[in-house]
Amino acid sequence: MHQWFIYSEFNQASAAAADFIADKITESIQKNGICQVALPGGKTPAICLGYLAEKSLPWDKVHWYLGDERCLPQGDAERNDVMLEKYFWSNLSNTHVHVIPAELGADKAAEAYRQEISSVASFDIVFLGMGEDGHTASLFPDHEALNDKRSVVPVYGSPKPPAERVSLSCGTLSNARCRVVLAAGEAKANIIRRIKEGEALPINRLGDINWYVDKAAVAEK
Repeated sequence: MHQWFIYSEFNQASAAAADFIADKITESIQKNGICQVALPGGKTPAICLGYLAEKSLPWDKVHWYLGDERCLPQGDAERNDVMLEKYFWSNLSNTHVHVIPAELGADKAAEAYRQEISSVASFDIVFLGMGEDGHTASLFPDHEALNDKRSVVPVYGSPKPPAERVSLSCGTLSNARCRVVLAAGEAKANIIRRIKEGEALPINRLGDINWYVDKAAVAEK
């Protein structure tokens, strides 16, 4: 079941999502001595991650991974790891960061990242973004990558540039212990309505999700 947490403003939803993720990190470390988290790219998570960075947590026990990456040169401003370094990782101490070598191209990068996550039985937390078409990570509607059973999948012909990407698979995301999505704005209202109706969108293939949204994103038209 999806769990919906609705706030008046996006800033409030971001802060609440940061609190939730911090609690889950603490629980995982207390139980297992480690927490393995997959993060999204894009600009939407930046405020939430800023709040999270302010928390007093044992960051040396957290390992950060990427939900997906764009096949662009290292250091390209459009890469997810560049955004995360700028807004989040640079504000933490003792970070363990596992980036996707997407500059190798989709196939080679996916193969390398499968090796990188081979010791991760299941992610403790997957923090996801969600597009207006219901895509998440780099898993797009009606795309062949949705049915790829490998843990990390190459994505070709993405409907959003760049055409080549690398993504954690539906199976890997479904296997995570906890999934979180942060969404905001009127532009997301239509797709959220379709999600609630149970439409077979990529985001609806992953199992239970904790949704942190503002009122505009769930407004009925």
